[in-house]
Amino acid sequence: MLLLVAVVGCPSDDPVPGGSAGSGAPSKRPPVTFPPANEDVRSATGVEFYDRAATAGVAFSYRNGQEAGYFSIVESLGGGVGLLDWDRDGDLDLLIPGGGRFGKDDTIAGRPCGLFLNQGEWDFLSVAEQAGASTISKRYSHGAAVGDFDADGFPDVLVTGYGGVVLWHNLGDGTFEDTTVAAGLNDRLWSSSSAWGDLNGDGHLDLYIAHYVDWSFKNNPICPSKKTGEQDICPPRQFDPLPDTLYLSRGDGSFEDASVVAGLVQQGACGKGLGVMICDIDLDGALDIYVCNDTVPNFLYRNDGRGRLEEVAMQSGAAVSETGVPEGSMGVDLGDYNLDGRLDLWVTNYERESIALYRNDGRGMFRHVSHLAGLTTVGGLFVGWGTAFLDFDLDGDEDVFVSNGHVIRHPSEAPLRQLPLLFENMKGRRFLNVAPAGGDYLSSPHMGRGVAKGDLDNDGDIDLVVCHTNEPVALLENRSPRGNRHWLGVRLVGTQPQTARDPAGAIVTVSVEGLPKQTRQLKSGSSYASSSEPRLCFGLGTAGSVAEVEIRWPGGTIQRTGPVKADQLLVVRQEHRRR
Repeated sequence: MLLLVAVVGCPSDDPVPGGSAGSGAPSKRPPVTFPPANEDVRSATGVEFYDRAATAGVAFSYRNGQEAGYFSIVESLGGGVGLLDWDRDGDLDLLIPGGGRFGKDDTIAGRPCGLFLNQGEWDFLSVAEQAGASTISKRYSHGAAVGDFDADGFPDVLVTGYGGVVLWHNLGDGTFEDTTVAAGLNDRLWSSSSAWGDLNGDGHLDLYIAHYVDWSFKNNPICPSKKTGEQDICPPRQFDPLPDTLYLSRGDGSFEDASVVAGLVQQGACGKGLGVMICDIDLDGALDIYVCNDTVPNFLYRNDGRGRLEEVAMQSGAAVSETGVPEGSMGVDLGDYNLDGRLDLWVTNYERESIALYRNDGRGMFRHVSHLAGLTTVGGLFVGWGTAFLDFDLDGDEDVFVSNGHVIRHPSEAPLRQLPLLFENMKGRRFLNVAPAGGDYLSSPHMGRGVAKGDLDNDGDIDLVVCHTNEPVALLENRSPRGNRHWLGVRLVGTQPQTARDPAGAIVTVSVEGLPKQTRQLKSGSSYASSSEPRLCFGLGTAGSVAEVEIRWPGGTIQRTGPVKADQLLVVRQEHRRR
């Protein structure tokens, strides 16, 4: 099936007057409000994340090549993390892009990526050289998008970066093969993030690649620092945007560039993409695409279910700030923070810009509610990058982690290295930053970039992997006290011809006695330049079982099971039946 996309106009770099964020009609439910002034909003459960990287055998740093003195904007993006069960032994392994270097003769080259095999009990083994991953370093790299593009059961990885992408095909024998050319991925533009998803419903994973700006050695102007007057990295407004690319799978392991045919914007001030997420935002059974753009309005491509995409971010209220101004958006995730069954958008932004929480009010409309949720003051102090919804304390609602770090050498508004943020969800009303009480890593500044979440030690709670610029990667073990709280993990496997094996867009709802229903969705991409574990994790509070697990597969088929005992990973294979 050919994917068709409506041609849309090209937004400008100028702030949008009047703004349409939150212009949709509100739904009939109580508004989000601050808790009473005398309510104790301190974390009741405690929080602790411990960096295990040094003792676990993961000694790896993403390098941006700044020592060459080019002051290139390429240096500012940093890298992400890919979590994948590379050898299918049940443990999450790590793939980390290596960044790159600049040569004295105006050349740019990649550094080797890192691949670490999880041997259990927080013991990782570096296997990049044996697997062939260390040799695929010809391009300056940024992101890692994990997806089983050939549906053989072994996860593959697309690495983005300056000069093009590299597709690593997992051969299933402990090695990777560079299949970029054979797959027809001829993209040579500067790419930041990417995501996999079956956009046209044929059962095969398609690929969306976000591109940033048109930088080159010939287009590398000198920009003085506002603070010191010394040369610094130029802002993105100094450069023209690059068009994104959409590749459709032919079903035989190769892809065709459908960008022009599909109607994606090819010229003009349309993009400067950083974070990308493929998911079913409007819960209609078809995959949509959300793109974080830097200094221009974000994109929301809505899929009408027939393979056509329409860019509707401005109309839906999810494109700009509360005042209608485009922001420096970098990281994104989707979660039901207020447990109303509708999935909300969370977007990290530049300093003096709030973290954007777009509440899903239904009917495809979003409302910017950061000020109501207590995010405006805190978020405006940081340059936010990778981010993730996670129920770190297993109490039944999703909290949020944010990795922060500046992009220029001589910042005047905020420090270069910045504190991470961990927002505890206070019953869907507001968020409280509990990071300062969470241990040495969470209370120390870093040059944070990409973030991936997953249960690295298979103990039921969610751990984090954070990539930094010119600083060792962090493996954050979740040691937060859980008391007698329980959990359930759900792993989905698509088995039908019209469903991808990795069924991005699948929605799982669990019903637990004494708690509101919890809704999670399997997404591709999200965060920034990273891929998290495909397992969906639910905190059950003190409940020892789940009454019902409901799965809505892409396309709309419904599957239910239950009751299910707590504290286990439930693997659900798609059944061929309809509701």
